[in-house]
Amino acid sequence: MSKPKNKSKRVGRAVVAPTRRASVHRTPVRSEPVRLARVAKGKKPQYFSDPAIDKLLWMTLTLMEELSVTRDRLDTVERLLASKKLLRKAEIEGWKPDAEAEAERVAARGRYVDRMMRAMHAELEEIAGRGMPKSEEEVVAAVES
Repeated sequence: MSKPKNKSKRVGRAVVAPTRRASVHRTPVRSEPVRLARVAKGKKPQYFSDPAIDKLLWMTLTLMEELSVTRDRLDTVERLLASKKLLRKAEIEGWKPDAEAEAERVAARGRYVDRMMRAMHAELEEIAGRGMPKSEEEVVAAVES
């Protein structure tokens, strides 16, 4: 007759007895990923004496990241299309977008530029919040007085 296995675990010097698992209520799986705002809290670290250099570095690193991901994805798509003999590279290079595709590209490009310029926009908003004139009329009035 075989001896039943002891399911106790040894943790350090203590022996921990197994516990019963409570029934777990599972939430339904979302079909789309949760999007979190990509805004950092707190003060940004400064690496160079001039904050403009830090911003330029941040923009450059962001561009590198975007370009690297884009190149990888493009390479994947081109290899898949070529392996399935669906499209040749010459067809990709010779393709001209229609009006709808061009409009989508313009909108995506605008969102991309906004992301890239986020640091500059934040600084301009901070400067504008310090009593800087907000309109052309306010600038002219300040110069004339």
